[in-house]
Amino acid sequence: MDTGIGTGTGGRIKRVEDWLDGEQFMPTYGDGVATVDFDKLVDFDLSSGCAPTVTAVCPSARFGGLNLDVDSVVRFGEKRFSEGWLNGGFTVLSGTLLDRIHGEGDSLETDMLEGLSDAGELAAFRHEGFWQCMDTPRDVRLLLDLWNSGSPPWKS
Repeated sequence: MDTGIGTGTGGRIKRVEDWLDGEQFMPTYGDGVATVDFDKLVDFDLSSGCAPTVTAVCPSARFGGLNLDVDSVVRFGEKRFSEGWLNGGFTVLSGTLLDRIHGEGDSLETDMLEGLSDAGELAAFRHEGFWQCMDTPRDVRLLLDLWNSGSPPWKS
């Protein structure tokens, strides 16, 4: 569905509400490639006791990392440290949550997920497998190189 350039991520989901019938659904940003096991993600969501679940990913760092203690380097790692858990862009939501989205400009992240997180109602499914975003030309080149290698991690 074309939701328009100026529509927020929450507003985009709100526009398809009539097709959801209040059921569980899985929106994604469409700019990432991963080996997420969607059956396990949905099972985790159903058993978590929380209404929505985000997929937490822990990408490797682009740069060398340092662990510091005052002015001393405790650990040096060249592009091996993780940058921490972040939203991998694969979410499980219940259609019943769409009443939290009020307008075209609403953001799924700030107008829904942040509030649910603050209330302790947002679960995180830890995905430790392959995940790569496609935000920059560098990211796209990396994914193309993996594809052209003949054995990209996400190919099934």
